[in-house]
Amino acid sequence: MSDEKYIENNERPVRDRGGPDTQMDGRDGDGSRGGKGRVFFKKKVCKFCMQKLKIDYKDADTLRRFITERGKILPRRITGSCAKHQRALALAIKRARTIALLPFVTD
Repeated sequence: MSDEKYIENNERPVRDRGGPDTQMDGRDGDGSRGGKGRVFFKKKVCKFCMQKLKIDYKDADTLRRFITERGKILPRRITGSCAKHQRALALAIKRARTIALLPFVTD
């Protein structure tokens, strides 16, 4: 019980949870990632909404940008597309896979 602190009122042991004043596993207690204060990021905008692009399952080159090199469909938090276009994009990728324009998986 060497790492416990005692409350003066009733002498109960209280475990130290490692708050911001203690250095646990080398991280800063303020939650920042090496910067100052809050971390701001640029909001991603839907490419299809902004440029008025059509999603077509026959356009394999455009669809290739939205899958990984292993063949997985990238999520919308990575691509920045809106929910409406992400659903259409997933459907177009699946159709392109069916007619062998895109791979299901790669080795």
